[in-house]
Amino acid sequence: MTEQHSQIGSQRVSVSEGANALTTAGAGGVETTASDLERDRATGYVGAAGQAIGRRRNDRIVAASAPMQSVVDQASAIARSTDAVLLIGPSGSGRKHVARAIHQWSARAAGPLVELSILGLAEADQLRELYGDGTTGSGGAFGRAEGGTLLIEAADQLSPATFARLGKTIREAAATPFRARVLATLSTGAGAVDFSAIPGQRIQIAGLSDRSEDILPLAAHFLAEFGAAESVEIVGFSLDARRWLVEEPWSGNVRELRERIRQAIRLAGQGAISAEALMLSTEGDDVASFKDAKRAFETRYVEGLLRRCSGNISRAARMAKKDRKDFYDVIRRTGVDPGHFRG
Repeated sequence: MTEQHSQIGSQRVSVSEGANALTTAGAGGVETTASDLERDRATGYVGAAGQAIGRRRNDRIVAASAPMQSVVDQASAIARSTDAVLLIGPSGSGRKHVARAIHQWSARAAGPLVELSILGLAEADQLRELYGDGTTGSGGAFGRAEGGTLLIEAADQLSPATFARLGKTIREAAATPFRARVLATLSTGAGAVDFSAIPGQRIQIAGLSDRSEDILPLAAHFLAEFGAAESVEIVGFSLDARRWLVEEPWSGNVRELRERIRQAIRLAGQGAISAEALMLSTEGDDVASFKDAKRAFETRYVEGLLRRCSGNISRAARMAKKDRKDFYDVIRRTGVDPGHFRG
């Protein structure tokens, strides 16, 4: 049995890989094990109807924030129904992960979960992928998902005609051969889509910047996940790394955070992950040249300091332990505008 640890403030989250058990240890180092639900709530992991979700990795949801705890409460209640569900939120916010949890928590968990992405498909291809030959549904996603769940990703990219047909299919579900529950992800602000055409439940999922309480628990979760996969000794995050994680805007949401942690682990190698490792990490597997990486680090470092100092150059220079003139030269080299962070 291997064990990974992640530091979050004064609390350590310990993930025992063999038993999937979560325990917490305070600053004093005395470890205690809570009841299933209390344990998972305390570490930011929550599941359906108060169940101990550590038993199934694929239905875990990190939900330390009130918005995500509300999402989990909605999802666990909706899972017990057969209604179609629209999961609405920005890209990378975890819509698909919540959809998978709904399937796992439902009575259809033993059935198939068929995932179909609509991105880049022409209208004719959308219909073919969904309905196959159009009469029995054989060969289409609906046919493959019979007895289980069909997850349609990027449903806001469906053509108006396909979207309308999907709504009709769901409304007439009792009279059609398609005995699959429909879950669909849609982007926030998909104004061209008439959501009312799809009957069923709605779950709104906020972007990561609107639920900052989830950032450090998510970071700890990904640290344990990738630390085990990479077989490296990562003990947690440094104080400056934790501050950087919380202050980062995360425009790419949970997906961006996940990739940053994955790359930072490779850069850090062992010990604690620093803010520098997080700043130098990039999404994807491409490795930047040293010159480009240094420039990217300087830019992000300067932006972070100026953001914390509300654009005050003298204060930022003191925090960086640099002469004001030298620090101003760095600002000019990066092209960052201090005025952007004032007022």
